Amino acid sequence: MQGSLLPNNSAEGSAPLAARMRPATLDEYVGQTHLLGEGKVLSRALASGRLPSLVLWGPPGTGKTTLAGLLAGAVEAELVTVSAVLAGVKDIRQAVAGATQRQQMSGRRTVLFVDEIRRFNKAQQDALLPHVERGVVTLIGATTENPSFEVVGALLSRCRVLVLEALTPGELSQILDRALLSDKGLMGAVEVEPRAREHILGHADGDARAALTTLELAAEFATEGIVTLEHVEEAAQRRVLAYDRADAHFDHASALIKSLRGSDPDAALYYMARMLEAGEDPLFLFRRLVIFASEDIGNADPNALTVAMSATESFRFVGMPEGALPMTQAVTYLATAPKSNAVIKAYGAARKDVLASGNLPLPKKILNAPTKLMKGHGYGAGYKYPHNYDGNYVAETYLPDALRGRIYYEPSQNGFEAEISARLARWRRETGEESG
Repeated sequence: MQGSLLPNNSAEGSAPLAARMRPATLDEYVGQTHLLGEGKVLSRALASGRLPSLVLWGPPGTGKTTLAGLLAGAVEAELVTVSAVLAGVKDIRQAVAGATQRQQMSGRRTVLFVDEIRRFNKAQQDALLPHVERGVVTLIGATTENPSFEVVGALLSRCRVLVLEALTPGELSQILDRALLSDKGLMGAVEVEPRAREHILGHADGDARAALTTLELAAEFATEGIVTLEHVEEAAQRRVLAYDRADAHFDHASALIKSLRGSDPDAALYYMARMLEAGEDPLFLFRRLVIFASEDIGNADPNALTVAMSATESFRFVGMPEGALPMTQAVTYLATAPKSNAVIKAYGAARKDVLASGNLPLPKKILNAPTKLMKGHGYGAGYKYPHNYDGNYVAETYLPDALRGRIYYEPSQNGFEAEISARLARWRRETGEESG
């Protein structure tokens, strides 16, 4: 293979193309016009010179980190970056102390940038909260996941949540053109064939960093100065599915569960495979399957829960990639099993009565009486031991008197629950507690 035609870029050292092409000003920033366009929220904030605390929520490669730095520069604030993974409460206090000193000595504001702020634990967030409230620091947090799930409400309420959108093909193409021609980029050393460009844009799926990384590697292969489709395919290797574990995480989980509930094994398998290939934690999927086995199948097929749990344990034993096989077995079993939501309905009905009626006295006949005193107070008096009767059943009531006759569990007519339903109907007739 011939040597690379790419420029040395010695001034930037060995920094990747995506790092070298990071915008230096807001004028160079591409995308997010719904936030930065004329009259939009960030434009208005910058025009007033007052930058509020923000949480930037969006997919990877949409410019969250870059935007934070540019916003800090636009209001002439000091940018201090803290790692949500590595920082502790001590680091936060040090950052706040520096911000306080900076404010007192020069009047300069401090923007504290926390990447993946969702990884801050509650103690870290609580330590930061009072300083955000007092304006000692302006917080800019970035996250690829829905902040309402991980950021404590008190801190989130003091921030403006802004949603960044995946870049459009046109915006990505603009970024590629700049990288191809810029002195910080490839300096015109290569050209990109139209089909190759389309593949880069499709592979990136709205992620500028992914687009630039693919372009850089493909350009390394282009020893003749032309980036072809084959070069891009070699650089990309494999399409990375869009799955930012924000709303996509929950959207895909919802699609999987609804496919299972709708008894469609093919759709369920598709979403299962899609989540696994996107890097989802397999144990998250197994937890959903175990819940589904009770919530949507229950006693219509009692084996469903056993299958789901066995598949989970099998996965723990063999790991991936073979662990996808017991998961597939569980998904197909659950999808094709008879369905019933009687279990979750029963629990909801019972819980409603518990919350509404409080601590009702328990029937004394079903209480143990280990002492003479308790026996003297009627504990256990009149209790009928079912195993002393034919069929190991005797007509009796067990609920508190105030709830006598309540029916919580109403099995469906599907699968094994049809047999349970007939049995319960017979027993309830004998105690005069038929539903309806």
